[in-house]
Amino acid sequence: MEQDFTNATTTPEPDLSSLLIGLLKGVQYREQDERQWAALLNLQARVRDYMAVLNLELVLDEAEGYAFLKSRPEPAEDDPVPRLPRLVARRPLSFPVSLLLALLRKKLAEFDAAGGDTRLVLSRDEIVELVRVFLPDGPNEAKLIDQIEVTINKVVELGFLHKLKSASGGMAAQASYEVRRILKAFVDAQWLAEFDARLAVYQSALSGAASAREARDE
Repeated sequence: MEQDFTNATTTPEPDLSSLLIGLLKGVQYREQDERQWAALLNLQARVRDYMAVLNLELVLDEAEGYAFLKSRPEPAEDDPVPRLPRLVARRPLSFPVSLLLALLRKKLAEFDAAGGDTRLVLSRDEIVELVRVFLPDGPNEAKLIDQIEVTINKVVELGFLHKLKSASGGMAAQASYEVRRILKAFVDAQWLAEFDARLAVYQSALSGAASAREARDE
């Protein structure tokens, strides 16, 4: 008797394979590929099943139009379930990067509260001004701005800012950045509250250091 092996394979279908590979590479946005996004909505249950095998879960925000993978919560200490290796590594953030993320998240919340456009676009100078008031003053203004630009580039690399092409294409045109709405998924109200507390301590330390310098100069 012949045996039918047609359905014996567990190889994902082409569309599903494309979705899985894309998600493993990084965040997927509806605006980047409408057809791929529609496929993800249709196959999201199967995507979740496949990713669960890798100890990952799918985060999909249909309203905001983004999807990404994150590690599933680790079991409690007394849970007999074995701990699996993390496929998505945790990346510690420097204080300047954390500061900029918090400020952008607040700016996004204010922007949403005001209504209107769905895209928050900020110029390079606007972002610099957001950050510089929280950084210690220094004699070298150009160096301070360079440091902030390094932070901006890091946030672009992390995917929370998207650098827009200049409409004029001229070298003198100021860079503009779109604040990616996926930032809302990573920076919630609790994170902001905790960061505000750390920021207050940081600003207090800066004030103390500034007072000490003034006392020495007198």
